[in-house]
Amino acid sequence: MIEVGTRRRGQPAPPQVVAESLQQPDRDPARPWMRLLADEQPPRVVEARPPELVVWSSLWATRPDALVRFDLVSDGRGGTDVRWTLLVAEPVPDASKLGHLRKRLNQLINADLRYSYGQ
Repeated sequence: MIEVGTRRRGQPAPPQVVAESLQQPDRDPARPWMRLLADEQPPRVVEARPPELVVWSSLWATRPDALVRFDLVSDGRGGTDVRWTLLVAEPVPDASKLGHLRKRLNQLINADLRYSYGQ
């Protein structure tokens, strides 16, 4: 697998809460955050070692090989530093497709999930 994108950003919730949110995105109907586009599918949890690691299967039927790895570390202030990493097999998507995949992960994790915690 080839790393084709990564981003690290803080979340206001503690690591255990973030790990639960990533493992069960629809667990709290009062805080929906995973709104998928027409070309996306709900991910499966491929690996989890809460609270520090969650790995998703692909969100995209056109790239079933893709994996999304989440590394979660306490920020020491009650929140979590979350790094998502997008991994794909050869052939690597073209620049336009890669831009779309990265933008969607950034939107889902660093906007939608973050906002679900009230930030």
